[in-house]
Amino acid sequence: MGRKCRDCMTRVPYATLIATLMCCVGVGVFCGTMYRGTTLTLRLFDDVFKLRIKWDQEYRVEPVQLTFMVVGAGMGGLGLMILFVGCLSTGDTRNKVYRTWRGRVGGRISCAIFMGITYLLSLAWLLMFAALIIVTLLYTLAWFQCMNVPQNECIDYNQFSFMFPAGTPEEDKRVCSGERKLFCKDYVNHAEIMFILATVSAFLVILSLVHYLMCLAANYAHIKDQEKFMDLQEIQFLHESEMSTLPKDRF
Repeated sequence: MGRKCRDCMTRVPYATLIATLMCCVGVGVFCGTMYRGTTLTLRLFDDVFKLRIKWDQEYRVEPVQLTFMVVGAGMGGLGLMILFVGCLSTGDTRNKVYRTWRGRVGGRISCAIFMGITYLLSLAWLLMFAALIIVTLLYTLAWFQCMNVPQNECIDYNQFSFMFPAGTPEEDKRVCSGERKLFCKDYVNHAEIMFILATVSAFLVILSLVHYLMCLAANYAHIKDQEKFMDLQEIQFLHESEMSTLPKDRF
């Protein structure tokens, strides 16, 4: 039983497994916090700044929810496929799967394809990470204004008019006493926490993708070395066969 456990442990791609866990945790937190943060942001613009965004359960919530569900399912599926490739490229499993020339070529091609996909996804997540940093900074600035602007004064966002549609009245860009609690406590405080968590989770996903790239590059090299190892075994087998056919009198 102990030997079987050791054999199973030698077949586990621990580096790829760690990257998969990081990716799943990061994507899960990202999807949940982004959905909540996006919902709060849309309601903030609708309730506080009087931007009449069509807020209908069938029109607005379901597409947003579906988007993050697709992102989560896609990243989860990619992580499982890369984990499967890592299992095939580890330990004795590699010796059995990539014994033939076609198997080795297929393994190298699959690693190269996943490396390309992972690289493109890394760029996309870096852009998302940069966008989340900007959004988080904007919410942090709004939080500081809520804390520092006196209660009897309005929080003026006319200097950020580029964030509002053209033709928005100046009074709608101010948050005064009647809407201040709704703006600060109900929306800004909660949305800021959501976007901070989303930023951290996006960084975790980027780390997992970089980890995936290293694992796939290592798997590609292992499969390539497996071809050299098989050639060396074949040469050794031929050499031993030739030595066994020589007459013993010569020695």
